[in-house]
Amino acid sequence: MAVKGENDPLAAFWMPFTANRSYKANPRQLVSASGMYYQSGDGRPVLDGTSGLWCSNAGHCRPEITNAIAQTAAMLDFAPTFQLGHPLPFELAQRLAVLMPDGLDRIFFTNSGSESVDTALKIALAIQRAKGQGTRTRLIGRERGYHGTGFGGISVGGLVNNRRAFGGLPGVDHMRHTHDIARNAFTRGFPQHGAELADDLQRLVDLHGAETIAAVIVEPMAGSTGVLVPPVGYLQRLRELCDKHGIILIFDEVITAFGRVGGATAAGQWGVTPDIITMAKGLTNAAVPMGAVAVKRELHDAVLDSVDAGIELFHGYTYSGHPLASAAGLATLDLYARDGLFDRASELGGYWEDAAHSLNGKRHIIDVRTIGLVAGIELDPRPGAPTARAMELFHACFDNGLLVRATGDIIALSPPLIVEKAQIDEIFGKIADLLVAID
Repeated sequence: MAVKGENDPLAAFWMPFTANRSYKANPRQLVSASGMYYQSGDGRPVLDGTSGLWCSNAGHCRPEITNAIAQTAAMLDFAPTFQLGHPLPFELAQRLAVLMPDGLDRIFFTNSGSESVDTALKIALAIQRAKGQGTRTRLIGRERGYHGTGFGGISVGGLVNNRRAFGGLPGVDHMRHTHDIARNAFTRGFPQHGAELADDLQRLVDLHGAETIAAVIVEPMAGSTGVLVPPVGYLQRLRELCDKHGIILIFDEVITAFGRVGGATAAGQWGVTPDIITMAKGLTNAAVPMGAVAVKRELHDAVLDSVDAGIELFHGYTYSGHPLASAAGLATLDLYARDGLFDRASELGGYWEDAAHSLNGKRHIIDVRTIGLVAGIELDPRPGAPTARAMELFHACFDNGLLVRATGDIIALSPPLIVEKAQIDEIFGKIADLLVAID
């Protein structure tokens, strides 16, 4: 049934992060998916080079996950977790706790990465109050960081358009980003230059006073803003400064968790343990929206012990620990373990890296960055039309059977962890061919 007085079937859906008028004038749609492929609205297979939106790590429509969702829906469609509970989120929290770095074994469930970030920021403020540090209310993010679209996330995030449109929380400041093509172009793995940029946190401590700063949040690898890999020693230096000044360190692992860079988390894989980790996306293989926040036990206990009786944290969501999401999460973790998918980024990393860097010297390419099963392909901006060249390549790839992600003048790639070598060759071969025809 059409909307009254309207004949356009696409008009009613106000699409997120989309140029709506442009899209609806020339819609490109996905109608089904299986394994490594989508099917387009006109019946073509489309190789998924981005795991949907960094999220379908195990590939699409895995029967183990869909069956778990269906069985749970038939038995328990919803149960509240406010002063009540049901078994599934308790089981999932235990399973997640085992995968986290040592000590981060208290899990709060959300429904998205944005909610996970806002939850983590609230928890950090609650922890500081519980420790008698009530003056610590300032939050520190980083330029070119992306932490979702809640008011907390856009405040600590470093995307100017998001903050310009909606403002943000007071008392937030930002460290400099680590993107440095001049010194680190065409890096394989961690860039050699830039660890000193972590000292920007010290600058903010000197400016505001450590006694005002509650937490600092960074993505171990900034994915959505173009695959910005941390320089050697950068994360370690942040950890040292946070320890020195009593600042809570939050890693936003909405993208990097669940095998993307090898291992369950980037923190565990790279040997730097934060105080809080945010997750989403690959937690349920994106089959049902869900996020989570892992917190160090002693910090969780400080909040609980600060209240004699009653609710300790006035925060939560109707769907925290939803039965279908919990079932999807448990089935997804089973699948990751059974198929050894957390190891795939390490096993295929060298092949992926070589394939990505084969674009070095191709038309318009000014940088290639790789780590795990992630690549950022940076294009020289078109004079007078920044971002246009990458968007044109995005459309050309889709029209030729390949899904990539355009962010600014960067093409980001993060295929499902089940990707095969022949499909890696296809991804980068197709990009190389299509670049020839783009001005």
